[in-house]
Amino acid sequence: MPMRFDLAVEAGEWLALIGPSGAGKSTLLDLAAGFLRPTAGRIFMAGRDVTGLSPAERPLSMLFQENNLFPGLDVFRNVALGLSPRHRVSKADRKRVEAALAAVGLEGYGRRRPAEMSGGERQRVALARAFLRRRPLILLDEPFAALGPALRRDMLALLARLRREGGEPPATVVMVTHHPEDAARDADRVAYLEAGSVAAIGATGPMLSGQADARVARYLGLAERPG
Repeated sequence: MPMRFDLAVEAGEWLALIGPSGAGKSTLLDLAAGFLRPTAGRIFMAGRDVTGLSPAERPLSMLFQENNLFPGLDVFRNVALGLSPRHRVSKADRKRVEAALAAVGLEGYGRRRPAEMSGGERQRVALARAFLRRRPLILLDEPFAALGPALRRDMLALLARLRREGGEPPATVVMVTHHPEDAARDADRVAYLEAGSVAAIGATGPMLSGQADARVARYLGLAERPG
């Protein structure tokens, strides 16, 4: 299915991407992150053309559902990778890593391996690493989807707190979710994707109430589907 995206996200905004499976939500994030190259068009971030840049060169961090931790490294080293891929860590860097772990409620967990932790704890490690990098854009591809509703809410609240405490302007967040309720509290806007394009976008309240667009209302089960 050909995909054509036209989307602008404001600095400091929290945008949620919703839509049926196969609509292109993860593809859109992969294009933004640099894991995929567009066949046409350009990608700009903060006024800079990043279309030809590798993922490491782009001003962003990305969280995945599988949390992307290295099983052979302990928690401290996994978080320290947010500062540098090298294994040497200065005293100042060590303090920053320990502070990041404390900020996500994992003080004293530095020597543990990912396999020794719960799914929620592993996602906290991934959050600590992402915020330690201090990139202005954070992409989330359903990182909390495998967690239960209560733990998912806790992780979203933690994400919101870390974002607030990160300074001004807050990091821009673009979040893919199959749980529209996850967007209700924190997202400024919601974009609905369908058939490889952004079909509708608007303020969170009207979008999730089904008032903004009939297609979104049908997707959310708030309107009758055509017979």
